[in-house]
Amino acid sequence: MDARRLFVTGAVIMGLAVALGAFGAHGLQKVTDAKGLANWETGVRYQAIHGIALLILSLAVKRFSPRALNVAAICFIVGIVVFCGTLYTIVLTGNPWFGRITPIGGLFFLIGWGTAAVAHKRVD
Repeated sequence: MDARRLFVTGAVIMGLAVALGAFGAHGLQKVTDAKGLANWETGVRYQAIHGIALLILSLAVKRFSPRALNVAAICFIVGIVVFCGTLYTIVLTGNPWFGRITPIGGLFFLIGWGTAAVAHKRVD
């Protein structure tokens, strides 16, 4: 993924995080309980953190290993879809079964951060 596409992806993910955060703050009080709102907020927070991480990775692509940073970016995107997506799904459906999948998204976040940490070691 080139720097421009990575930056745009990060910006879109951040925009969605803002929209989902606003929806959670204003549209979910009557739909879910305090635990559901907390889960929603956790999903938005992790999405925003990793959206910002994608923006930062887009700036680092020319300086560090693009291959490693692409792997990190893909891991962050998968993590957002799986981790945050399952939290949103739990809140919207009320089905806690999706919580069994959530840790897989967390694992992708961890792999992404580990890969980003070693990206400076070797420039491709």
